[in-house]
Amino acid sequence: MERPTSESLPGNMADKPKVLLLGEIVHAHAAWASIADVAHVLRPQASNRADFIAECKSGALDGVIAAYRTFGSAKITGRIDGELLDALPKSFQFLCHNGAGYDQIDVPACTRRNVRVSNTPTAVDDATADTAIWLLLGALRNLAASMAALRAGTWRNGPEGRPLALGHDPQGKVLGILGMGGIGRNMAAKARAFGMRIRYHNRSRLGPDADGGAEYVDFETLLRESDVLSLNLPLNFALMKPGIVIVNTARGAVMDEAALVEALASGRVASVGLDVYENEPQVHPGLLANPNVLLVPHMGTWTLETETKMEEWAIDNVRMAVAEGRLKSIVPEQTAMQ
Repeated sequence: MERPTSESLPGNMADKPKVLLLGEIVHAHAAWASIADVAHVLRPQASNRADFIAECKSGALDGVIAAYRTFGSAKITGRIDGELLDALPKSFQFLCHNGAGYDQIDVPACTRRNVRVSNTPTAVDDATADTAIWLLLGALRNLAASMAALRAGTWRNGPEGRPLALGHDPQGKVLGILGMGGIGRNMAAKARAFGMRIRYHNRSRLGPDADGGAEYVDFETLLRESDVLSLNLPLNFALMKPGIVIVNTARGAVMDEAALVEALASGRVASVGLDVYENEPQVHPGLLANPNVLLVPHMGTWTLETETKMEEWAIDNVRMAVAEGRLKSIVPEQTAMQ
């Protein structure tokens, strides 16, 4: 097998540790170039999982201690699981993921293998919260149906000729946030500007310096009493306030799309704004067909500024792993390993 390519400064390769690039650097080229000051960068030759595992076992990647990876690199490696970790060289210690979510990585398997994993948490907060607010306003105001009517040439009337249902103002509505992390707190601050009342539920209550004045309530109370719900945890539609509006910019897996379609049909859920889906890039046909569903194709972080910031953050993790043997943002499940 052909040896991997090396993006390195001149000098003795034995003097520097090795870093594996899984995916592409699209924006933060200057930041990535600085990695050559502390490491030699290798790119795999493989284009699929079987070949990548074989490349690992051939010894071509021996000495690699850290990897930078993107979501797109899963086309080469597949899921980062026990099988793949067993094939990687014994020297491998750090997996630096570009993205806030890391569903493609089996973190328990990494922990057993003593491989530390990092993500890019706060880098995505502003852009994702902006998208969530846009979806929130659009779902409240019934904008999906109105945009479809405009394109169909019926102005503010539905296909049957009747006027579209009136939307709702955000002022005075209760925004329930399930999972008050960085994105949730960012969204709460923005929603307050629209006069919304903020409630949240977390696994643990935030301190007064972090909750921004939001009211902490139990899970069932949040579902029963929220006018708008922003998701970060799995749901039970039967517990919700009738006519609730749901916004999901977190993960498609927290929502059963078939159950959501039924809840929309029954009126239990009035409207929805979605950026993420259960089986991306497929979307449930019932959601595509429903005029009360506002859909965008996972655009939460799809801005030049945020994509650059995410790359730079992940590169910082690589640099710190190589230079200091630790990570800037180890994933929560591995906090004790830092």
